Amino acid sequence: MLSPFPPASRSEVHRGRWLVGAAVSALLLGWLAASPAARAGDATAGADVFKSECAECHTVKEGRNKKGPSLFGIVGRQSGSIADYSYSDALHQANWVWTADKLHWYLSQPAKQANPGTKMKYDGLTDAKQLDDLLSYLSSVH
Repeated sequence: MLSPFPPASRSEVHRGRWLVGAAVSALLLGWLAASPAARAGDATAGADVFKSECAECHTVKEGRNKKGPSLFGIVGRQSGSIADYSYSDALHQANWVWTADKLHWYLSQPAKQANPGTKMKYDGLTDAKQLDDLLSYLSSVH
């Protein structure tokens, strides 16, 4: 069967491949910029952020709670699911899984805004680098 279009020249084929490659690259860059979970943080720096932002109320030791529940294995855990911790009704009823995206959303704003009725007193972390580092650290604690 004959094509209704004239055959493409080598330069047209090359230009078409370049455009497809550029479009794929743009999509990947957009996805990386839009997905906080995809951003790579520095877990070592995140440990320092944890100490300054979270350690007063939370620990990363398994089975040990402080004012707040242990954050051991927090990424992927159902909200309000540690049996020996007394959560607020607001967090019990939240019924979400702590994914990296959910933690990014939650920790980037005041806790009372993210989960009205929560017992957590936290103003939020607005520094994007520190937030990525903290999430990298929390993702490594399991």
